[in-house]
Amino acid sequence: MSRLRTAARDSVTAIQGLRLCAVTVWLSVLGAPALADFTDGLAAYDGGDYPTAFEEWRALAEAGDAEAQVALASLYLAGQGVRADVGAGISWYRRAAEAGHPVAQLNLGDFYSRGAGVPRDLVTAYVWLSLAADQGRAWADQRRQEIAREMSGAQLAEAEARVLAERP
Repeated sequence: MSRLRTAARDSVTAIQGLRLCAVTVWLSVLGAPALADFTDGLAAYDGGDYPTAFEEWRALAEAGDAEAQVALASLYLAGQGVRADVGAGISWYRRAAEAGHPVAQLNLGDFYSRGAGVPRDLVTAYVWLSLAADQGRAWADQRRQEIAREMSGAQLAEAEARVLAERP
C-alpha cells in the first residue's frame, strides 16, 4: 500500500509540474505580442516614423509597461509623433519611475533638480536620483552628490528618510 501512495504522490507531482510548464508556455505566448508591439514601435522610431512609434507604445504604456512609458515620455518631450507636451512627458516618466525604471528615475530627478517642467525641489530630486543610483546609474549618483551640497541638513535628512521608505 505504501508503494501505491508513493506512486500516486509522484503522479500528482508530475501532473502539477506539467501544469506549471503549460502555464509558463501560455504566459510566454501571451507576452510575445507585447514584445512585438514594443519592437515594432522601436523599428518605426528608428525609421523616423514617430506617429507609428507613438501608437505602438501607447497601449503598452497605458497597460503599465515601464519601458514603453519611458519611450512615450521621450516622444512627448521631443514633440516626435505627437505635439510636444512637457507635462505629459513628465507624467509618463513619473509612472515609469514609480514602477522602478532607473532611466525614468534619473530623468525625473534631474527635472526636479533643475526645476524643468516641475517646481524645483531638491529633496524630491535627491530621492529619485538615489533610487536610480541604487540601480547602478553612476550619473545619478554624481548628480545626487552635487545636489546634496546645496541642501540644508534638514532637507538632507528628509530626503534620506524618503529614500529609505521608497527602497524595496
